[in-house]
Amino acid sequence: MGWQKVFTDKMMQTFHIRNLLIRQALAECLGTLILVMFGCGAVAQLVLSEGSHGMFLTVNFAFGFAATLGILVCGQVSGGHLNPAVTFALCILGREPWRKFPVFFIFQTIGAFLGAAIIFGMYFDALWEYRKGSLIVLGENATAGIFATYPSNHLSLLNGFFDQVIGTAALIVCILAIVDPYNNPIPRGLEAFTVGFVVLVIGLSMGFNSGYAVNPARDLGPRIFTSIAGWGSEVFTVNDYWFFVPIFAPFIGALVGVLVYQLMVGYHLEGEAQEREEAEAHKQKVRLKSCKVSG
Repeated sequence: MGWQKVFTDKMMQTFHIRNLLIRQALAECLGTLILVMFGCGAVAQLVLSEGSHGMFLTVNFAFGFAATLGILVCGQVSGGHLNPAVTFALCILGREPWRKFPVFFIFQTIGAFLGAAIIFGMYFDALWEYRKGSLIVLGENATAGIFATYPSNHLSLLNGFFDQVIGTAALIVCILAIVDPYNNPIPRGLEAFTVGFVVLVIGLSMGFNSGYAVNPARDLGPRIFTSIAGWGSEVFTVNDYWFFVPIFAPFIGALVGVLVYQLMVGYHLEGEAQEREEAEAHKQKVRLKSCKVSG
């Protein structure tokens, strides 16, 4: 067993990255890859099997569990954001430095791109067998929706924008509650499972309109991949340039989520905690003074 130890130590010394931000960004890349790989894999099974290997419920469970697994993989290194909107919200609150936001966004998008590429490669033959290999963006035989989100026929751009804002705001409110140390904090180690449950609930209740991307990287990375893989530039121009909606609306939703949670819950809990700390500090000063007087 000695040579394996020598080999692994050599590999560690060769590939170990000392820059913390780069290590965190790589972890986010892998976590987002897992999210997209498992989530879009479930969609691919549903579409390409024409419903024999999946349903709406299984897709939502897949994305929920994929979020859990992605956070478990990278959470100890980067916090397990997997979503630029989450990073954006934490930067607004001052819990993360703003320099992380563009770096995480880029690496999360790369991870989503790679996750889509893996599913494309895994189901390559099935894609070409499905409807004789027609790589169609919209319509009865469309397959681009396996990878990125597209609006249902009834959905307007305005309604779709509102859909993404509300979905992301709901996600951010729940995540802030989960990580808030003053608001019944989740037992250590269970945060990932709780966030996955949140993703599942959002999918089950808000997935009808456009597939609940609520994540710019999860949508943009696979969309870029499909434009390269054969679906072409139509993935960006279809439905009056729909692709802008799942990229920009989640950031507004993140801002709304932060404001809603902080104004209705967060500031009050933090204020009470601060008052308790000040009262305890005052009591400590009184005790010290009484000790000096008695001494």
